[in-house]
Amino acid sequence: MSSQSATGEHTLLAAQPIGPPARIVHDGESTEEDAADPGPPAAGPRASPPRAGLDATAVLPYASSRASRRTRGLRAWMITAPADLVALLAPLLLSDRYWRGTLVMAGLTVALFAGGGLYRARRHMSLLDELPSLGGRLLAAAAAVAMIAALRHESAEYVAGFMRGVALAAGLVIVSRAVTRKLTVVARKRRWVEHNAIVIGAGPVGGELARLLRRYPRYGLRFVGCVDAVAPQLPGGVPLIGTLEELEQLVRLVECEVLVIADPSCPESTLMELLRRPASAACDLWAAPRLWGTRSIGGNADHIGAIPIVKIGDTTLSGPRWAVKRASDVVFALVALVLLSPVLLLCVLATALEGPRGIFFRQERIGRHGRPFKLVKFRSMRPVDEQESRTNWSIAHDQRVGPIGRFLRRTSLDELPQLWNILRGDMSVVGPRPERPYFVEKFSAEYPHYAMRHRVPSGLTGLAQVSGLRGDTPISDRARFDNYYIENWSLWLDVKVILRTVAEVFRAGGR
Repeated sequence: MSSQSATGEHTLLAAQPIGPPARIVHDGESTEEDAADPGPPAAGPRASPPRAGLDATAVLPYASSRASRRTRGLRAWMITAPADLVALLAPLLLSDRYWRGTLVMAGLTVALFAGGGLYRARRHMSLLDELPSLGGRLLAAAAAVAMIAALRHESAEYVAGFMRGVALAAGLVIVSRAVTRKLTVVARKRRWVEHNAIVIGAGPVGGELARLLRRYPRYGLRFVGCVDAVAPQLPGGVPLIGTLEELEQLVRLVECEVLVIADPSCPESTLMELLRRPASAACDLWAAPRLWGTRSIGGNADHIGAIPIVKIGDTTLSGPRWAVKRASDVVFALVALVLLSPVLLLCVLATALEGPRGIFFRQERIGRHGRPFKLVKFRSMRPVDEQESRTNWSIAHDQRVGPIGRFLRRTSLDELPQLWNILRGDMSVVGPRPERPYFVEKFSAEYPHYAMRHRVPSGLTGLAQVSGLRGDTPISDRARFDNYYIENWSLWLDVKVILRTVAEVFRAGGR
């Protein structure tokens, strides 16, 4: 292997080989047949000494490889989604008579594929594994569009012609899937496409995963080492490149993009806390179920070798998911401002009538990534001094809250000016409710998971609030609900929270 520089931030470390050494070819690449458990090369004269605090034995042979740098941003859907779309639109090249139905069919099919997980990354690539799901969704989309076409066009000839185009598109989709899957496997075997991976757990399952990943590049993961809480006591166990406490530092050090959870020697709560840290949360997360010999349930089972493996949902909102959420926030805020403008005007007049103390109340709150912003509300009580405003927890029974202010608070109408905060990007429609800096600092010190709720922007409403956790309720419960929302976000979850919020407003269930 040609020696690579290992200086500065990219001083990369690896464990001892797992099994016999293999022949290594130029540029740190090995053929699939000879890639069985490559051992670490001797550190050359340019190699830097291991970083303090990391128990490692050699310079990592895979670090900062040309392939891993080149393919860092690639994802499975980037090739399969465009190929599917081209195949579904191909009938338009033969005839434009059915162009409306063809466009609807293409959009519906892609949506069904996405909903069924057919654009998610897979470690084991096989068209036969996907064929039942592909066929079922193609038939469902075709049936829906054909029924609409039959209702709009009484001619049986029109429907028959459209269905011939559908059959052609379905065949082309299957062919395109076979081609893209083959191209992906070839690119992985030749190490043109790969992502650095750390295995968490050095027990039997972790050791087997490490061996499989090093031997078979077809899975698209370049094994860079194992981490665990303690060194394994089993004979022939996998040496570690570091401990779980050093995971975040190692992720940056080896430019890790994928974490594979095997059988770590630590409680699940400890592991989850480590995985929520910024560097770890930026990685794709896969897990081998603890009962890994059991049969996977569902139509999208995946595996590495004979070990079932599942993709874990992202612990942060980023990439396309974040773009969808932000776009939905902007649309919702604009529509709400237009539709609720009469209500906003009435609130302005009512607030002005209750006293000459200003219409709006602005206060510093903490938003995404701990950044402060000025939150806007309708004023609902007489002014207080700055110190009391920052540190007074609840004003639910404060005598300074007038009847109009109390009504605005009970119906949550005092929160409506925050639609402007949403348009500005300070807040989201749904998310953890924003808190004042004094309480953020206090609660972050008292509750370990509280600070994790700042992974997303604060929300106009939130899952914790519609679940009854508002006012004087346990902060630990609120933090759990907020973190659950972040880690299980979907557009439908936002819709459910909004609908429950509307119900709370009509019940006057506010403070």
